[in-house]
Amino acid sequence: MFEVKQYTQRQTREWNEFVENSRQATFLFNRSYMDYHADRFQDASLMIYRKEQLYALLPANRFGDTLYSHQGLTYGGLITKKKATTTEVCEMFIRINEYLYNSGVQRVIYKPTPWIYHCYPAEEDLYAIINICHAQLTARDVSSTIPFVSRMKFTESRRSGIRKALRAGVSVYESKDFATFWDILNDNLTNKYGTHPVHSLEELELLHNRFPKTIRLFMAYNNKGIAIGGTVVYEMQQVIHTQYISASKDGKTLGALDLLFEHIISEVYVDHKGFFDFGKSTEERGKFLNAPLIFQKEGFGGRGVCYDCYEWETKPIIEDNKKMYIRKSKHD
Repeated sequence: MFEVKQYTQRQTREWNEFVENSRQATFLFNRSYMDYHADRFQDASLMIYRKEQLYALLPANRFGDTLYSHQGLTYGGLITKKKATTTEVCEMFIRINEYLYNSGVQRVIYKPTPWIYHCYPAEEDLYAIINICHAQLTARDVSSTIPFVSRMKFTESRRSGIRKALRAGVSVYESKDFATFWDILNDNLTNKYGTHPVHSLEELELLHNRFPKTIRLFMAYNNKGIAIGGTVVYEMQQVIHTQYISASKDGKTLGALDLLFEHIISEVYVDHKGFFDFGKSTEERGKFLNAPLIFQKEGFGGRGVCYDCYEWETKPIIEDNKKMYIRKSKHD
């Protein structure tokens, strides 16, 4: 019923059009976003067809004998159209497993799209990978998420920070000064963790130029007009996601981020009907919780949504045994 094919650049338009109308629609799966770092990954994305019609996508890259649910993305997994059913998704994973096994892939690392990003319920893949692929949960990170329609009030510590920022004359505006923000972010990461942002300044500016309406920067400034903090926001259909958050030493002292998020949540996106997602507060594949970081996010009303990772070994399922997984009738 289903045929699995390797994605090629000739199919970019077909891929992007499918993503736009899928249940997991987000510009992260657009090839203009995925391919900005194509030199770092061996793309191994899959396209699944039914009766010569595109039915699903799997963003992926390959390293050795392992297929990764793309390492350049925070999440991914199977991308499906609204009408795809559970039985069909199970059958797709049977075919995907066969295809990967015959291609020399022995292991799959799979990061499903968290449910808050779904435009329509789409967790059939979680059922299929456990029961068809015998996947094991190998990592679980936790993010902090606010539902706009029923959000909680900010805690007193966050409201106190807002009052402090207002007394100090801090102001918040949308900006295109990614260079200044990146310097603040890079200084923080270097001094605290000895690392650098995942995206270089050039990459961040490139992505903003490709997606100017969905990648936005909001900055906080002191009373002298000097930038003291900011956040890069990714706008998706269901979710407003903070890709980066950072403040300078003065910004932290003045409560700049408290005022910044009060402005974004209560004014900029006040009419949004989905979720505001602060992103992960965990390290080393979820093993360690960054308590001060999640305390700040929870102070705005964020509560836990998990970002999971699964693994399995590819094994073909012989035709005679497929009915063990998918029964066509109660008599099978």
